[in-house]
This record gives sequence, structure tokens and C-alpha cells, in this order.
Amino acid sequence: MSAVEKSEQQRLSVFKTYKLYVGGKFPRSESGRVYEVTDAKSKWLANAPQSSRKDARDAVVAARKAFGGWSGATAYNRGQVLYRVAEMLEGRREQFAREVAEAEGLSKSKAAAVVDAAIDRWVWYAGWTDKIAQVVGGGNPVAGPFFNVSSPEPTGVVTVLAPQDSSFLGLVSVIAPVIATGNTVIVIASEKSPLPALSLGEVLATSDVPGGVVNILSGRTAEIAAPLAAHQDVNAIDLAGADEELAKELEIAAADNLKRVVRPQAVDYARTPGTERLTAFLETKTVWHPTGALGVSGSSY
Repeated sequence: MSAVEKSEQQRLSVFKTYKLYVGGKFPRSESGRVYEVTDAKSKWLANAPQSSRKDARDAVVAARKAFGGWSGATAYNRGQVLYRVAEMLEGRREQFAREVAEAEGLSKSKAAAVVDAAIDRWVWYAGWTDKIAQVVGGGNPVAGPFFNVSSPEPTGVVTVLAPQDSSFLGLVSVIAPVIATGNTVIVIASEKSPLPALSLGEVLATSDVPGGVVNILSGRTAEIAAPLAAHQDVNAIDLAGADEELAKELEIAAADNLKRVVRPQAVDYARTPGTERLTAFLETKTVWHPTGALGVSGSSY
């Protein structure tokens, strides 16, 4: 037996330590708590951080701080950043295929297909960043000497409850449209399958996404979502990963500061998503501007 073979037999496995992703950094939960994550056959996979209310508040602060720079970036630049995320995921395709297979109980080939679809989804939304304004905005005909133009603007800080059963493709499908349109986001990962989401944080940190644009929390969904739904500095909430009872509670809490709310609905994340989630977190700004005096010879502008 060679020295290399003997060393391989004797060495211990190095288990991955999963952490939260908040403000571009990787903190452990402020509470110090963790919970066990198992695969589809109840085999232990890892200990994931169990986020607290303090972690949720920290994520809101980080998201608000990042909002000005991200919403002020050009739509073309945001598209480049989202495409860079797809590039980085392509390089870690095998890792994510393994994590998705373990999380969702899929075969290697099916998990790889899910990861490929998630990468393609980033590219798809990257292409929409500088086109959505033409779809939902434009010039309006008015009866008077005015230019009247409507243009979309991001809502602000958005909380997203990631789908519980689609740990990666569903996750990407609810994050990408939020940030593509200039919002910043706090993501509550799938409670039972958070590992692909926590690994996504590592990809975002090594791509061009500014810190705070995406913040990823893991733990008990209801425990983390409650303070975020009631938080006065959160502008909108996507309840994709909430059951009917939790969704109702969060919607009531969200009404306190008139948050935009996207109710949970049955979605086939493998299908082309359309523009619904892109427009869900956009506000429309309409500007009136006088054209100038209109004389008998025509317009003076």
C-alpha cells in the first residue's frame, strides 16, 4: 500500500459548515442555535443555522443599505451581474446537483437537470433587466400640451419565503426577478431543505452581486417570517413558501405598513415563468412635463 493510499484511508472527512449570508458576509446565527437537516431518507446531512429575530432585523438593515446603490445601477449593469451569477453556478454545477439530489430525493441525472434549469433561469432574468421597462412603461396620450410618461421603479426591500419543496429551481425563480428589477431581498430558505440556498450565498459572494442585495436566512420559517412581515422597513413580501394558515397571519401583519403581498399559489417552476414576478415588485411613476406654448404656427417645443 502506498503512502497516499494509506493517508486516504486514515484521514477524517471534513464536514461543511453552513452559515447565513447577510450583508455580503457569513455570520453564524446570533442565537448560536442550529438544527439538523436530513435527506429524503432521513439521513443526517448537516447542521444549519437557526436564525433569530435579531438575524432578521440585521438582514433588513443590510438590504436597506444596499438598496440605493442597486436600484440606482443601470438595468444593463444588473443584467451583467445576474449573468455572472449564472457563470459562477456553471462552475459549481456538480456540487449543487449533489445537494439538490440529497435535498429532494432525486436521481443524479434529474438533480443535474434541475440545476441546469436554475442556471438557465438566471440567464433568462438577466435578459429581462433592461427590457421590462418597455413592457410596463412608456408614453401616455393626454388631452393637453404635456408629455406624460410612466416608468417602473423598484418597490424596495422585499422578503421572500422560498418554496419548501423546490429547494433550488424554485428558490432561484423567486429571488432572481426581485433583484432583476432593482429591489433588494431577504430570503427565508426552505426549512427542510436549506442547504442549496446557503450554498447559493457562497456563489453570490464570489460574483458581482453587492453585499446586502441578497440576504439568506435559514431556520424555522414561521419564526423568521413573523418579524419580517411586521417590519416597518420591509416594503413587500412574497409568501411562496408559506402554507395557507401562515400566509393569512403574515398577510395581516403586512397590512400594518401597506406592504405589497404575493399570495402563495401552485407554480410549476420548470415552466417559463413569464413576467408576473418581475412586475409584482415594481411601482409605476408617472411624470407630466409641459410641452411649451402652442401657437397658431404649431408647437414651440
